[in-house]
Amino acid sequence: MTKKTKVAIIGSGNIGTDLMIKVMRKSKLLEVGAMVGIDPDSDGLARAKSLGVATTHKGIDGLTALDVWPEIGIVFDATSAGAHKRHNEIVSASGKIMIDLTPAALGPYVIPVVNGDDHLEAPNVNMVTCGGQATIPVVAAVSSVAEVHYAEIVASIASKSAGPGTRANIDEFTETTSAGIEQVGGATRGKAIIILNPAEPPMIMRDTVFTLSSGATEEEIEAAILAQVEKVQAYVPGYRLKQKIQFERYGANNPVRIPGLGEFGGIKTSVFLEVEGAAHYLPAYAGNLDIMTSAGLATAEKIAERRREKESA
Repeated sequence: MTKKTKVAIIGSGNIGTDLMIKVMRKSKLLEVGAMVGIDPDSDGLARAKSLGVATTHKGIDGLTALDVWPEIGIVFDATSAGAHKRHNEIVSASGKIMIDLTPAALGPYVIPVVNGDDHLEAPNVNMVTCGGQATIPVVAAVSSVAEVHYAEIVASIASKSAGPGTRANIDEFTETTSAGIEQVGGATRGKAIIILNPAEPPMIMRDTVFTLSSGATEEEIEAAILAQVEKVQAYVPGYRLKQKIQFERYGANNPVRIPGLGEFGGIKTSVFLEVEGAAHYLPAYAGNLDIMTSAGLATAEKIAERRREKESA
C-alpha cells in the first residue's frame, strides 16, 4: 500500500477540526500528522488527541518542535489572514507545501473545478473564501462560453457557523473573493458581499450569483452552469441549485450601466445556490465550512498525487 502524505493543520477551530475529520474519514492519500492550536482547552485539540494525533497549543512554534514535523509534507492554515504570513514563512522555509484556508491570498487562488491542476507546484495555494468556492465555479462556467463584463455574488451564512476567524476577516473576504471572481472566474469586474444571518433555526448557506455577459445564448450559459454544478457536487454533495436559472435581456434601449465600465447590453444571469454541509463536525447548515474544507482536501490530494508521480518517475 502506498504511504500516505502526512499533513499538519494549524487552527483547531471549526474549519480546522472539520478538515481533520474529513482527512481521517475520506482520504486515501493523506494522513493527519499534527493538529495545532493556541487554546489548550479547545475542542479541536481534545478531539485530535483522543484520535491519536500529535497536538500542540503553542501555535506554529509548537508545531516545529513536534517529533512528527520532519515527516509533514503539506500544512493547512485554518487560522486568520493576519497570522498566515508568519506561518507561511516558516512552512516555506522548511520546504513544505502550504494550503491557505484564510483570505490572506499570498499564493495563487485555487478553485478545484476551475484551475485545480494549474498550481500543483506552487509552494503556497490559496483557497479564496467559502463564498468564492461556492460562486466562482458558476462565474467561470459563464466565462467559458461568453464574455462576462460584470459578476456579483452574495454569500449568506448562518451566524452560528461564523467563528472568530471569519468575523475578523470580513474585509479580506470581500477583497479576496472579488479578486478571485476576476482572476479565476474570468469576469472583467467582480464584487462580493457576505451576510451573517442570525436566524433561528440557523439557515443553510445560500449564495446568489449575478453575471452580465455577451456572446452566448441562454441555452449555452445554462448548459455550462449545470455541467459545472455537477463537477462541484463530486466533492461537495450538498452543493445544488436552489431554483431554476433566470435570465434577463438588455439591449440598446435598456442597457445596464456598470460604474467604471460604461453601458452594456447582453444577458443578465441569476443563479441561486444552496450548500448543505456533510455534518462531519458541525451541523449541516454550516455548508460554508464544508465547501472550504472539501476544496482544501481535494487540492491537497491533487498535490500529494503529483508529488508521488514525480517521485516514481
